[in-house]
Amino acid sequence: MTDNWNILGHEWAVDMLRQHVARGDVRHAYLFSGPPGLGRRTLALRLAQALNCTQPIAAGTPCGTCRDCRQIENMQHPDMNVIQALNDDRLAKESGTLKVDQVREVQHSLSLRPYQSKYRVALFLRFQEANDNAANALLKTLEEAPAHAILLLTADNPEQLLPTIISRCEILRLRPLPISAIEADLIKRGVDAERARLLAHISGGRPGYARRLVDDVTLLEKREERLNDMQTLLPASRVEKFAYADKLAKDKDVMRQVILIWLSYWRDVMLRVAQADTPLTNIDLNMEIEFLAGRLDLPTARRVVSGLESVLEKMDKNVNSRLLAEVLLLDLPKI
Repeated sequence: MTDNWNILGHEWAVDMLRQHVARGDVRHAYLFSGPPGLGRRTLALRLAQALNCTQPIAAGTPCGTCRDCRQIENMQHPDMNVIQALNDDRLAKESGTLKVDQVREVQHSLSLRPYQSKYRVALFLRFQEANDNAANALLKTLEEAPAHAILLLTADNPEQLLPTIISRCEILRLRPLPISAIEADLIKRGVDAERARLLAHISGGRPGYARRLVDDVTLLEKREERLNDMQTLLPASRVEKFAYADKLAKDKDVMRQVILIWLSYWRDVMLRVAQADTPLTNIDLNMEIEFLAGRLDLPTARRVVSGLESVLEKMDKNVNSRLLAEVLLLDLPKI
């Protein structure tokens, strides 16, 4: 495994975590924050490997090939629990919510001595999806965790979590990588230069998302479909907008993905209205964005961006999805 734990970017975070492990100064809880596809889970797994690797290359640098490293990479280690929101079809009514019972199961597991490693690790993915009872149960776990237990959390934004949870974690705020770094990584992986440039921009500097765009062509098709919907909705009637809001709100996860795509588009529009030098995310839609920007003023563009950001925030607080969708669509500027 390389000096940077085989991770693209986030060198400062890898260096800090490596030193914690090498010095035996590991915190009992870490929170990895940033947008999805940025490498939060990968970094957390690498830390788990560094903690439990039996054949480290150097102090704080896991080998990546021993039994423990391989099991952690596959999230199937006997001393590691992976906890995330229930979202399979059989549990549709609980989709997108991390439940208190899941946290309580982990509490019992963490109280036991490790089976084969130095540490027991609990990895809580997308913890902003935890309900209030689950968040309070985690707080109790943080306060009472034994010395052999390490808790790793990922979340889009630390401010989505309880302040008392945040205060008990070492927070690593991960930032998007330069577009050029993503582009170079994709070219290295065999993607042709023009496509690599497009996907790097669309990814917004998120390496995991960029690689998924390469591996799953349907992601680009869905993006195009959702952006076409946005264009259709701008001149649409109230009845048409209400009908779309009803359809959109039926699946919370799909709605979140749609809002994220629209948000990247409207941020581009706002940047063009403001005549900023920042590179566009949706470079393949430059002419459409320029056209729209020419017909809006900055306060209007900023209001749409704020509205989309507000919807995402309120969705995480379980506000009624259909109401959020209706208000958002009715507030869109008429073009």
